[in-house]
Parts: sequence; C-alpha cells; structure tokens
Amino acid sequence: MFKKFLVALAALIAATAFAAVDANKASQAELESIKGIGPAISTLIITERKKGDFKDWNDMVVRVKGVGEKNAAKFSEGGLTVNGTAYAGAPAKTQASMPSKAASATKGAVEKAASATKATASKAASAVKSGAAVVKEDVKEQKDAVKENVKDAKEKRAEKKAAKATTAASAASAAKK
Repeated sequence: MFKKFLVALAALIAATAFAAVDANKASQAELESIKGIGPAISTLIITERKKGDFKDWNDMVVRVKGVGEKNAAKFSEGGLTVNGTAYAGAPAKTQASMPSKAASATKGAVEKAASATKATASKAASAVKSGAAVVKEDVKEQKDAVKENVKDAKEKRAEKKAAKATTAASAASAAKK
C-alpha cells in the first residue's frame, strides 16, 4: 500500500513539474504555482491581461511592473509561457524533452518506492509522529506567550487606570483646598 502511494505521488509530481502555465490563460492560483510569482505579480499579470492578451514576452515585460528580463527568465524556467512560448533568455524546455524527463523522474521514484521496506515505512511514520509532537509543543509555547502578553497588557491598563484615578483624586483634593 505504501509503495503504491509513493508511485502515485511520484507520477503526479512528475506530471505537474513539467506542466506549462500560459500567462494569457492561467488562473491566479496557476500563476502563483510558478516559483517567484506571488499574489502581487499574479494580480498585476491578470490586470494587464484584462486590457488585452500579451503578444509575447517583451509585451509582458513592458506591461507588468516586476517582470523584468531576470524575472522573465526565472518564470520561464519555472514553466511560465506567453502564447505557448518560453522566454528567449531562459534555457529551453521543449515539449519533446518533457516526457523523457518525467519518465526518468517517475522511474527513479518507482525504484526508490520498490526498495522501501516495511521498516522504512514505520520509521517514516514515527518521524512524522515525532514531528507532529514538536509542532504541537511549538504551538503550545506560542499560545502561552500570547496569554502572557495579554496578561501584561491588562496589568499595564490597570496600572494606568489606577494612576489616572490617583491623579484625579489628587486634583479634586487640591481643588477643595
């Protein structure tokens, strides 16, 4: 069961790793799946695209602030295309070379999965469990810190309130004299 899961996961990763994302057709989530493109740049791409599709990479570089020559090359390496074309300055990832890369990646994953034993699976499971315990402990520490900060803030407010009351009482007694 574990081996089948690893094989399926490896195949999925290999298939998605080489999928091209076209700047003229991609959703915001698809654009953000490209390394280096975050919410700000993806929003700019979509906003400019609404004015008209990008003719080519140069059109995109000119119209979208934040996509210069360097970023265009980086985004293209990550799988972004404009009208199905990779950026000229980026290493070419041709459609013909993608299946062989995917196949070799899948083959390697299958070989690794085939060599996995039950003991390895149980070690991985225990590592996940211990990792979860560490995360749980970190969350508890963060909650405790927040509680302490809230407590400190309440104490400071109470001190200020008491100081105001004292000052007001002093002022009232001084006014009576």
